[in-house]
Amino acid sequence: MQTIRIAVTGTDTDAGKTVLSLLMMQYLIQRGKRPFYLKPFQTGCKHGDEPSSDAGFVFRNIEALKGINGAGAVINCLETPKAPFFAARDMGMRIDVEYTLRKVKEKGAPYTHVIMEGAGGLYVPLTEEVTMLDFIEMSGFKTVIAARAGLGTINHTLMTIESLRSRGIEPGGIVFMDGGSTPVPDEMVEENMEAVALFSGIPVTGVIGRIENFKKPGQSCYPVIASLFRQIKGLG
Repeated sequence: MQTIRIAVTGTDTDAGKTVLSLLMMQYLIQRGKRPFYLKPFQTGCKHGDEPSSDAGFVFRNIEALKGINGAGAVINCLETPKAPFFAARDMGMRIDVEYTLRKVKEKGAPYTHVIMEGAGGLYVPLTEEVTMLDFIEMSGFKTVIAARAGLGTINHTLMTIESLRSRGIEPGGIVFMDGGSTPVPDEMVEENMEAVALFSGIPVTGVIGRIENFKKPGQSCYPVIASLFRQIKGLG
């Protein structure tokens, strides 16, 4: 069995990577797949399964994973809520990138899919020399982008795409995340989607709006995720 490995990156911190990762996991489980959520670098936590961690959020909101400790999804758990390089330094340690890459490969081996959520945006430092972009390149994962739906996303999304392409990584898809209390006006979302497609050649897969119940997000979310997986498959 060949494991399909997908990295979820964001245009910046809190762009919606964790929610997109959750929806991808839910979609795959609904279709009888056996996916694994992975968070190689988690900051602001003492253990990977605590409620405030991204892994804790994902595992808590997937019924099929009920009772499973999400700590196994986190490789580097760092206490301070800041860039992994500095969070590790605060703890008197240095992230071992090679070890982390080995663990990523080991943990994903028994599964049909691995959904690996990055930390922050692409240029977040992991060590003095390695960024999240470097790590994604070294991992060889296919990559999708979670981007804000509103003002500023054209610049941030195009820069993210350009950075990936500079490493020979063609993004597998882009999803606009619109989870704020006030939805972005439809006209702005449409114009943002048009601009991203025009200047990058990659159509935005769709928009995920505000979700009230993450355990049952509503079926309207999943056509976007289905389209995203078709785009990823189209990369070969």
